[in-house]
Amino acid sequence: MEFRLHSPYQPTGDQPQAIATLEASLRAGNARQTLLGVTGSGKTFTMANLIARQQRPTLIISHNKTLAAQLYSEFKNFFPENAVEYFVSYYDYYQPEAYVPSTDTFIEKDSAINEDIERLRISASSALLSRRDVIVVASVSCIYGLGSPEDFLAMMIPLKKGLTIKRDDLLTKLVANQYVRQDAILERCTFRARGETFDIWPAYMESAIRLEFWGDTLETIRELDAVTLRPGKSLEKFDLYPANQYVTSATRVKTAIEGIRNELEQRVAEFEKANRLVEAQRIRMRVEHDLEMLREIGFCSGIENYSMHFSGRKKGERPHCLLDFFPQDRLIFIDESHVTVSQIGGMYHGDRARKEKLVDYGFRLPSALENRPLRPEEFDAISGQTVYVSATPAAHEYQVSQVIAEQIIRPTGLLDPVMEVRPIKGQVEDIMGEAKLTAAKGARTLVTTLTKRMSEDLSQFMREQGLKVEYLHSDIDAIERVEILRRLRAGKFDVLVGVNLLREGLDLPEVALVGILDADKEGFLRSETSLVQT
Repeated sequence: MEFRLHSPYQPTGDQPQAIATLEASLRAGNARQTLLGVTGSGKTFTMANLIARQQRPTLIISHNKTLAAQLYSEFKNFFPENAVEYFVSYYDYYQPEAYVPSTDTFIEKDSAINEDIERLRISASSALLSRRDVIVVASVSCIYGLGSPEDFLAMMIPLKKGLTIKRDDLLTKLVANQYVRQDAILERCTFRARGETFDIWPAYMESAIRLEFWGDTLETIRELDAVTLRPGKSLEKFDLYPANQYVTSATRVKTAIEGIRNELEQRVAEFEKANRLVEAQRIRMRVEHDLEMLREIGFCSGIENYSMHFSGRKKGERPHCLLDFFPQDRLIFIDESHVTVSQIGGMYHGDRARKEKLVDYGFRLPSALENRPLRPEEFDAISGQTVYVSATPAAHEYQVSQVIAEQIIRPTGLLDPVMEVRPIKGQVEDIMGEAKLTAAKGARTLVTTLTKRMSEDLSQFMREQGLKVEYLHSDIDAIERVEILRRLRAGKFDVLVGVNLLREGLDLPEVALVGILDADKEGFLRSETSLVQT
């Protein structure tokens, strides 16, 4: 199916020229180009027009979950007939495994997974393998290791009317795809089998499906309301994808166990030769326990640390990631590239620094270092044609781009807002007074502080003074951040206080006043780029 852009507006201002320039560059085969567009110039609409003209599967990378959620919503509206997917980290809370040698402290991995985001991630993977009209809005989570797309596709169960399959064979395939049999209550990633009827709730859908057999022949496939269990429309065929992105075959598990065992013996020998007996005993106990779990149930805690063995990769070889699920002619947009590019570059080094200590002190095998995000050069090598999008491109974008398209004139004709510099003395009382005047006009106010603690304290103080105020920062999970912004726009409160999340592309037309506290302080939050973006 083709991409079909739905919008009551046509490109205006500098948009037509920017679209034409970038389209010509892409058709000429240029690998890197930049869209330099001022705030409010409609860069997202320009991106949507490029996608509609290029007709290629597209990845849009954003630097935080809040902006990714906004872009996801906008592209869903632009392309309601096409598959617009959302791919960000599914952790509401994540404490990675770590070791602090100076205090001999081992910190266990602790996390809380958001099931809704996990569903959307699997939905993105399955959509990319089943159709071309796909737009995935992602955070830098997309450069982290995933299971092999070949394994994911190979484990898919194709279902169609008239298919002949034995009941026990279907049960075996469902379990191999990590669907759990649960005859009492139907939940996501579970199925139930009653006689010749199977109810399955796919990991990536909000509804279930019902399969009805006559003997070994599949007679009907229906959508099923997962709550009321009312059958919906009939389907001719349905591709059931695995419940987990790291699913693999039994043969691959057996091969991986052998590889892990060999690496363990080699590592223990190295520790014993160096007379590091504590580390030798530690790594043997930990890995033996994991191997036992893998033999018994095909899974273990921290299985991602053995990804090199499960994927059959060699040491140093690039891990699979979301980009491998795209076809070769994909198009990539890096939104707010002045921030996102540096994020992509920093992920690998931070991850490796933490894991090297785990490996050195016998908590993990050396192959755990291969469970990693892409290195910057690996990302550049596989990214293909890329469009950087920013109001303030960094030096990197200028250096690598063959074409830079400027988008200065806004479609609305709006001018830049009036800026005032006021004394720091009495700044809190000053912004409170201005916020009250703004609220009286029916508009909203944003206030940026330097730290999360300051944003919480300021919002509490302003609330005590009678203002309707909320705060927003990185400790608030992705879903709740979107809800806070929705409530701000709806007028449920008048003032939003934050740190860095108020920058970079948030679309809040109801906001009439932005107050930047401590604007004279040195630091990256008050740099020229940061202040322009705010």
